[in-house]
Amino acid sequence: MSIVPAEAVSGRPGTAADTPNRPDPAEPAPLAPRARLLPSLSAVYRAQLSRARVARIPLLFVATFQSVGIMVLMRGVVDGGAESRAVVAGSSVLVVAFVALNLLAQYFGQLRASGGLDHYATLPVPPAAVVLGAAGAYASFTVPGTVLTAVAGSVFFELPLTHLWVLVAVIPLSGAALAGLGAVLGLLAPRHEVATLLGQLGMSAALLLGVLPADRLPGALVYARDLLPSTYGVEALARTFDARPDWGAVGLDLAVCAAVGVFSLAVATRAYRRAAVR
Repeated sequence: MSIVPAEAVSGRPGTAADTPNRPDPAEPAPLAPRARLLPSLSAVYRAQLSRARVARIPLLFVATFQSVGIMVLMRGVVDGGAESRAVVAGSSVLVVAFVALNLLAQYFGQLRASGGLDHYATLPVPPAAVVLGAAGAYASFTVPGTVLTAVAGSVFFELPLTHLWVLVAVIPLSGAALAGLGAVLGLLAPRHEVATLLGQLGMSAALLLGVLPADRLPGALVYARDLLPSTYGVEALARTFDARPDWGAVGLDLAVCAAVGVFSLAVATRAYRRAAVR
């Protein structure tokens, strides 16, 4: 006659009767699925916009004041025509370059130097959402300054305000191209100081090659101007000041901005992946 323990018959919790239903403690718990791109992008964008709202507004004021000051100085040198259109368009896009290129390069350079990328690497969000969210937030701050600069410049140089609605396309496309370039500079720079220097140099290039008329530049700088992403935003905006704008050429310039923006943001996403795993 065999004796069966009472625990095996009663099936109380913690007994052999429910052992097959309990998970093996040696097996790791399943991870939560990664968040989708669009919800992650929206969350990162809102977080960056809220974070940078207080810190970046004074710098945006500086960028706008700088661009308006350049136009005031050029008013005594430029007497109108194509040169005045180039000055107004270049000064307007310079606000985008100051924020989207210069400040974003500094932000990602500081984030990498301080180990802040480790925080983003632990979040279940795609790398593209981090790069696009930060770039979109910084580019959004350029809207009021760019519009104000374009309107003020049109008044200073007596240019028509009729087609300034094209800024609806110029600002996001130029912002995407310049923000992608700024993110690449900040993520690939070996040190934070180098990222700051590269951002300053990029903004200086946008100032020199964008505000000055192309026919006043030496031959070598004309080729460098064609390589700068902001050039095509400047050209698109400058063409709209004509009495009869060439909308085909405007669309082509904006298409180049869009293509450069997609490429630069893709490179920035790859650079973010590389920097986050180190």
